[in-house]
Amino acid sequence: MAIFIPAMVVGGVGCILGFGLSIASKKLHVHVDPNVEKVLDVLPGANCGACGYPGCSGFAKAVAEGKTDASGCIPGGSNTSSKVAEILGLEASTNEPMMAVVQCKGGEKEAKERSQYHGIADCNAAVLAANGSKRCSNGCLGLGTCVTACPFEAIVINDNGIAEVFPDKCTGCGKCITACPRKIIELIPKVHKIFLACNNRERGAKVKKYCSVGCTACTLCVKATPSGAIEMDNNLPKLDYSKDENFITAAFKCPSKCFVDLVKARPKANIDTKCDGCGKCVTVCPVKGAINGSEGERHSIDRNKCIGCGICLDSCHVHAISLWGGLGYSADDKSKRQRS
Repeated sequence: MAIFIPAMVVGGVGCILGFGLSIASKKLHVHVDPNVEKVLDVLPGANCGACGYPGCSGFAKAVAEGKTDASGCIPGGSNTSSKVAEILGLEASTNEPMMAVVQCKGGEKEAKERSQYHGIADCNAAVLAANGSKRCSNGCLGLGTCVTACPFEAIVINDNGIAEVFPDKCTGCGKCITACPRKIIELIPKVHKIFLACNNRERGAKVKKYCSVGCTACTLCVKATPSGAIEMDNNLPKLDYSKDENFITAAFKCPSKCFVDLVKARPKANIDTKCDGCGKCVTVCPVKGAINGSEGERHSIDRNKCIGCGICLDSCHVHAISLWGGLGYSADDKSKRQRS
């Protein structure tokens, strides 16, 4: 009896507690949508926050509840969007792939320093310490805060002390943009390969005193772009990537070489035997001497001078001109034209 009674008491208490827990589990049960787990399984798991939610689990819950679009996972791209849409029985929409670019090319060789910084290897710390060491107040500090912030190892500090993005690794998540205290990183469509690598707001000869590749607000790039895809905004060219413009001519005309062209070898124009020698291509070509020929005779291209802008294609009424190379296209089939 001395053992039996305590055992009964303990057993009774256990039954009461078990019954209470059973009721509590039913009352406090939180329904979890099975689609949340399915969506989580197809997400890249970067937890970068580019979707606007706190990590992949937050996005999975939001998209399962219909609060956001299936294409909201930027790092996952169109492949992930299609899988999420299939799980939820939705129609997948596609967003244009974006990539980050650094609006500065004034490294150790081009930009002058006004002091020496010996401190924490962090751009925010350098800005707090007298706004960094560079004379240009809008230049890349090269301390790698953006590198640390990137979850995809898509940014490095190159040998010239400037942050550089690998387009093939960049997912366009935008974390580097938030991390950069100078705000010199922006997103552009991946289909475009040319961007302005300067964020300086001063103008004229003053800029050349501290950076050999700084924009002087000369507006030559604006004049070289009759489509209106470049406008000046606070002494800095602003590129409109929504327009059908490749910016090749603008980059060529820039005297300070502020633009970066990610294409290493541009295709060159070629004139075939259909040419009737009208000479219109010579008139529109932005490079003097790139197209040569007498009136009424087949013209020729100086491949050493051709920049591959493609302006001559539209001027040729007999469609005798095409671009030869990996990114080439012909005026006979504008639907296949690629902006690059």
